[in-house]
Amino acid sequence: MPLRLTPLHPLFAAEVGGLDLRRTPGPEVCAEIDRAMDRYAVLVFRGQELDDDQQMAFGEALGPLETTRGTVDAHKHRLKHGAMNDISNLDVDGKLLAADDRRRMFNLGNQLWHSDSSFKATPAKYSMLHARVVPPDGGDTEFADMRAAWDALPEKTKAKVRDLVTEHSLIFSRGQLGFADYTEEEKKAFAPVPQRLVRWHPGSQRHSLYLSSHIGRIQGWQVPEAMALIRWLVEFATQRQFVYAHTWRQWDLVMWDNRATMHRARPYEDATYPRDLRRVTLADVAPTLEQRMAA
Repeated sequence: MPLRLTPLHPLFAAEVGGLDLRRTPGPEVCAEIDRAMDRYAVLVFRGQELDDDQQMAFGEALGPLETTRGTVDAHKHRLKHGAMNDISNLDVDGKLLAADDRRRMFNLGNQLWHSDSSFKATPAKYSMLHARVVPPDGGDTEFADMRAAWDALPEKTKAKVRDLVTEHSLIFSRGQLGFADYTEEEKKAFAPVPQRLVRWHPGSQRHSLYLSSHIGRIQGWQVPEAMALIRWLVEFATQRQFVYAHTWRQWDLVMWDNRATMHRARPYEDATYPRDLRRVTLADVAPTLEQRMAA
């Protein structure tokens, strides 16, 4: 049975009906999900009362998962699966993080526009974020369509940026917020990695901008000039016509393609209300510099 898809935005994003993800989908359904992701880049599955094992199984059905997490104090992990990302404001004991906890300070970087794991040599393919507890107000997630943004760029700008290589690091993104509190081990783990600024998406047969707050350099450029260009591109690519804003309900699962979108969290009263979201992330096939640039 084909997926029931209801568009949520004129350009991308759709709600999926008729699937209970507590039962891991088979190959045919997974192939349909992949095709829907190629078209919409963001899929919303409502009312999915999953546990951690079921969420992990869904991710594994779609492809290889990332095995490492990009965070500080990685040893302080409250979830069952080491590969599951804890997108919450909760400590290992389930209590709200202290206001001055370095994990809370670091996590504020999620409010910057970014692409998951662009700071890894092989970045992320799909992310799937599941809402267990949501605050009464705020905490939305916004997504921007990087394919549509590329299509809308002036041809002169496309020619200028098409072959550029950027460098990504968590240190660059958190530095925008003044966070510089790293252990020596974390500094090594967060060393910059190169990524293409423009990617070819094989499923949709479209180019996309590969932008992220994790960018701190363009290879061969002076840093101020490079960052001025990146800031302009981010502002261009996140105009309202390119953005879908998702208001979370408990048990929503939202999946997005990091090769074709950028996203950010919106603020909420994290010192007052718990917010417990859990993310499973699929790894891409190779570093972006090793992937084909066009069909």
